[in-house]
Amino acid sequence: MGSSVSHAATLPAPPPPAPAVGLAGVLPVKTEEKGETKVDWLNLPCPVPFEEIQREALMSLKPELFEGLRFDFTKGLNQKFSLSHSVFMGSMEVPSQSSDTIKVPTSHYEFGANFLDPKLMLVGRVLTDGRLNARVKCDLTDNLTLKINAQLTNEPHYSQGMFNFDYKGKDYRSQFQIGNNAFYGANYIQSVSPHLSLGGEVFWLGHQRKSGIGFAARYNTDKMLINFTSITLVDKKEE
Repeated sequence: MGSSVSHAATLPAPPPPAPAVGLAGVLPVKTEEKGETKVDWLNLPCPVPFEEIQREALMSLKPELFEGLRFDFTKGLNQKFSLSHSVFMGSMEVPSQSSDTIKVPTSHYEFGANFLDPKLMLVGRVLTDGRLNARVKCDLTDNLTLKINAQLTNEPHYSQGMFNFDYKGKDYRSQFQIGNNAFYGANYIQSVSPHLSLGGEVFWLGHQRKSGIGFAARYNTDKMLINFTSITLVDKKEE
């Protein structure tokens, strides 16, 4: 008997692709670009309060610096109530008519009590020179907040009190202020884009017969924050 052997012919492997010539070998492969995110102009974010814009600018341009020794200690008694102690020894700058800076040595002790609740905040401070500072923040509704700031002192005509009514809208905030010395003020800030908000304020100080107006803008992204506050124009009315 005879035998037969068959050999299957194997196909040759395909040659490797030719290397790219020129910039094609350096530039990355082009992928499909994602479509731009559309802005929902009816659902803009709520801006920060108008007063926060001025506070952010002051913290950046004029940080809190002091000359001397300062010691702060806070002790929590429970989840809502805490006590604080503060001691300061150093010098304090006083205003003068000349360009020279006048520093007066001073020292004081401050005792404080804090009550913090999701809808109510009470903060009080008592200093050795007789000053009493008190702050109250109460959420009347989900959108309306009442703030009270008071400073009482032994010196006549130096005690101050202020009532603020803050309203938080969907994409805006407004505030109405009432204070001693016949002070009345109002401000409003509106989001005009996902990153830009514009606002303005007006006030009237009855005892000094002064009024003013101001403007502010805030632009923020994930990596940048720009604040702009205008100089308030003051008009003193004659009797």
